Amino acid sequence: MKPLTENEIRASFVNTSRREAKQANLPDLDRIGDRWETLDFLGWVDRSNAQRAYAVVPVDDEPVGLLLRTSERTRKASTMCAWCEDVFATTEVSLFVAKRAGAAGREGNSLGTLVHADFSCSAHVRRLPNGMEGGLDPLALVERRVEELRARSSAFARRVRDGS
Repeated sequence: MKPLTENEIRASFVNTSRREAKQANLPDLDRIGDRWETLDFLGWVDRSNAQRAYAVVPVDDEPVGLLLRTSERTRKASTMCAWCEDVFATTEVSLFVAKRAGAAGREGNSLGTLVHADFSCSAHVRRLPNGMEGGLDPLALVERRVEELRARSSAFARRVRDGS
């Protein structure tokens, strides 16, 4: 993922008002440092409200920012993440819901997805395969996982952005 500035992140939100985008608690971008190249999207939980989270996902090389909501009652059960589909990291997966952008969102339409509660998908897809996952080319498997994560996360962001 290409590094983003605070202004780029705020401008990327597609399902918030300008006021909500301006007031969003952003992550500490300095702490990301040189890890941008190992991120397929940027996701974080709001420090002041654990029921609110954000994700900025590249869609067609443009950042698409999403305001996500989760219930404090959401049980972090043993469930597969819909974005990284890691069959071993199945704990701490939560349901996140995004209001759709535009008229669809104003009508109350939303879209949900199961994602790791700490948005750690990029790390999960980059781990080397274990013996059960096997294969002749472990690096090719990691590369395929990365591409699939990018495809699934951008498809979700595109559906929220386009309201369809």
